[in-house]
Amino acid sequence: MNSALKHPTNNSNIASISMSSVGDFNTGVGNDLNTDAYHQQQGLNGHQRSEDYGDKDDFGLYSVILPEEPFVFGVSHIKPRAVPNHIIRPLYARSNLLSGKDMHNDVEDADGKFPLGGDPERKLRSVASLTRDVREYAGSLVKVGVTTNTIDAAVHEYIISRGAYPSPLMYNGFPKSCCTSRPLEDGDIINIDVTVYLNGSHRDTSKTWLVGDVDKPGRLLCDITNHAPEAGIAACGPGKPFKNIGRAIHALIEPQYHDMEYCVSLAFSGHGIVNGEPGVMFPGHCFAIEPAIFQGTHSTSWTFPDGWTASVGNCARSVQAEHMVLITDDGAEVLTR
Repeated sequence: MNSALKHPTNNSNIASISMSSVGDFNTGVGNDLNTDAYHQQQGLNGHQRSEDYGDKDDFGLYSVILPEEPFVFGVSHIKPRAVPNHIIRPLYARSNLLSGKDMHNDVEDADGKFPLGGDPERKLRSVASLTRDVREYAGSLVKVGVTTNTIDAAVHEYIISRGAYPSPLMYNGFPKSCCTSRPLEDGDIINIDVTVYLNGSHRDTSKTWLVGDVDKPGRLLCDITNHAPEAGIAACGPGKPFKNIGRAIHALIEPQYHDMEYCVSLAFSGHGIVNGEPGVMFPGHCFAIEPAIFQGTHSTSWTFPDGWTASVGNCARSVQAEHMVLITDDGAEVLTR
């Protein structure tokens, strides 16, 4: 939301499930950081509006998200939401609550492909459809003044009521169930990233919503970001190189768009496949395409004291858009439209 990003993940079986911010990370007990030194290190000075930074680029008018004070390190003070015992967890969230017969493995084969035309494909499509429904439900809650902790709680209940597990919850200790944070203000742009675990696999999708009256640079950023995964999807198909996805996205954003410049985040895995990605697509491959687009040409970012929230280095805004793609025998199908 505004300048927030997601933390990178190295788990190849989970596509971008970690979340841009954990919400009220500054509540509870923790170690205070020397605020002047921290802001000096990060080149920041408190909670400000975007015009206070004096950047030569005109990124628009919006609230810049900075760590709240006093700083608290980590997220151990945040209590995770409860999940009923009967719901199957992924490996990283399992405990002695689950018996051996519940330990389902992911249904992909050793090469990461789903068998097409049978029960595995049916289950895959079912999970993708649920993930899409959760995303749209979350978006229906987006309004000025709504806290995103409220959205997280509603998304959590929606997922578990359908017998699924919210994938971000407890991934590397992460305490929330969907990807968003803080109260919403008029003029915000907010990305909600949803990942659901069901039938032995994770399915992932995200979308960005406009909150109230968003300025023109913010609307243009959302517009080109929505085009970016579509450019990547057009490069998909059996026998086509994975690297063509990243090339197609870069070709889209490299020229100026309505006199504005943009770049792709290079620091976060799972946000578009990079130009050098090896290999080719085969029928049964299923993956997410999620470019993270920054305003301007500076692709750096930094991480908040909570260890999860990240911001664009120069406090420009970023936006993500994501779809799941299944490679079929004769093309590519988007499962989360």
